[in-house]
Amino acid sequence: MAEPFFDTNVLVYLLSNDAARADAAEAELAEGGHLSVQVLNEFTSVARKKARLAWSDIDEVLEPLRSICTVHPLTLDTHDRARKLAERHRLGFWDALIVASALEARCTVLLTEDLQHGQRFEGLAVRNPFRSVG
Repeated sequence: MAEPFFDTNVLVYLLSNDAARADAAEAELAEGGHLSVQVLNEFTSVARKKARLAWSDIDEVLEPLRSICTVHPLTLDTHDRARKLAERHRLGFWDALIVASALEARCTVLLTEDLQHGQRFEGLAVRNPFRSVG
């Protein structure tokens, strides 16, 4: 099975009081995959503002993720591709940037609950890893 690309919401569930979703996120992430600097940035923002984690606690979550996942940079090409995807598929820009990053990473699966399960973008399939979680 191809390695997935993780959207920010999968990482955020690691901090959730919803044990089933937290366990599902942990199981998906334990297998490794890909994410972008955007995902790291968004996770850090949520961890600080909403979860009110200390910087050291954020590091404790991010360090293992960075070691098991390939982290991809955001480039001007990523931005341009995202802008075109946003227009073509009527996506919000930040979602399009995640899709563009996943495509550039040559992933075939994007794990997210922000887009429609089963939706496809140029060979990239969207899968909601929490779809069957109560």
